Amino acid sequence: MVNVLGERAAETQISDTINGRTTLLLAAAVGVVVTNLFAPQTLIGLIGPSLGLAGAEVGLVAMITLLGYAAGLFLLVPLADLRENRALIVRMLGSAAVAAGIAAIAPSATMLLATLFVLGAACSAIQVLVPIAAAMARPERRGRVIGDVMGGLMLGILLSRPLASLIASAWGWRAFYGVSAAVMAVLTVVLAVWLPRRPVSSPMTYPGLIASLWRLLRCEPQLRIRALTASLAMAAFSVFWTSVALRLAQPPFELTQRGIALFELVGAGGAVVAPLFGRAGDRGWTPRATMLCHLAMIASFGLCAWAGTAVDGASTLPLIVMGAGAVLLDIGVTGDQTLGRRIVNLLNPEARGRLNGLFVGLFFLGGAVGSALAGIAWVWGGWSTISAVGILIGLLALAVDWLAPTSPRSWS
Repeated sequence: MVNVLGERAAETQISDTINGRTTLLLAAAVGVVVTNLFAPQTLIGLIGPSLGLAGAEVGLVAMITLLGYAAGLFLLVPLADLRENRALIVRMLGSAAVAAGIAAIAPSATMLLATLFVLGAACSAIQVLVPIAAAMARPERRGRVIGDVMGGLMLGILLSRPLASLIASAWGWRAFYGVSAAVMAVLTVVLAVWLPRRPVSSPMTYPGLIASLWRLLRCEPQLRIRALTASLAMAAFSVFWTSVALRLAQPPFELTQRGIALFELVGAGGAVVAPLFGRAGDRGWTPRATMLCHLAMIASFGLCAWAGTAVDGASTLPLIVMGAGAVLLDIGVTGDQTLGRRIVNLLNPEARGRLNGLFVGLFFLGGAVGSALAGIAWVWGGWSTISAVGILIGLLALAVDWLAPTSPRSWS
């Protein structure tokens, strides 16, 4: 009981210490760090030939970073409930900077893959930064703060591919990791100075901490519900962004790699709505806003299905519609995750690190399933099947909204 009171006192001590500059710093921090997770997807075409990887081996470059991130979510992020948070963040980001620097000079594929796994695991510091931002705000402002930070996260995800493409096209793929290492080193120093200490006091051991993950998942129904809809939203996101480049390279669009990068920049516009959804959650509009997000996902795939039917003739209107569909999809996915994170961060302050690790780890699995579905759907029926799969995922998310039990407490 004393330890629990100590944790709550520690949270009260830093509660409502967040201001606009700190929020902007945290949003920028998560946006910078997350680029390391998705940039390899657009760099594999350059990394493979450079290090002698061919065929299916090339896919390991993109997969290994994400596998490292998943390992970090389940094995490192829970430490936020056991260790002082600022020190933990500094160590993780410092490790990420070192790993990115090694990746920039890795002489072999084996060393690069091992380094990228470590880089992915260290980048799970994102999910320590989000809870500390939540802890620094009063509960009635928590949705707004989380929404602002999530805006930076989603912007980083959406900009990572075009940014990596532009850097690599100018200076090669190693330059991306060199730039990333330098930026994260600076970020580590800034956060070490700027962030307040967030001490925690827990009687748990590390093995007990990891073992408690299953108990939390079993005892928190809103965690399960929000993780499920977030998994479906991330699956839809992955289905679209894994396959859209293939469609845009075909007639009548026939976009080059640079053109596809510019299209990906358009989708980044959807990230600006994250703060709006955070505020909607603070006002008690979570159920309606969540349904609106899932309807937006369905509508986006409907627009993209129509745009994808263009075969010849003018491509301007179909390309505009495809871009509008991309923005609408990103709005829906960003909104769902922002609203879900707000609920998760209100559930149990003493387990906030573990709850965030579980939430993100589970919707991350949804994204992996979406990527796999995209490959199967593209081979089976092309863009029309991709669109149908996206619409089906959106309908499943809506079904969860209708069937999930709700109460004033669970939607607070």
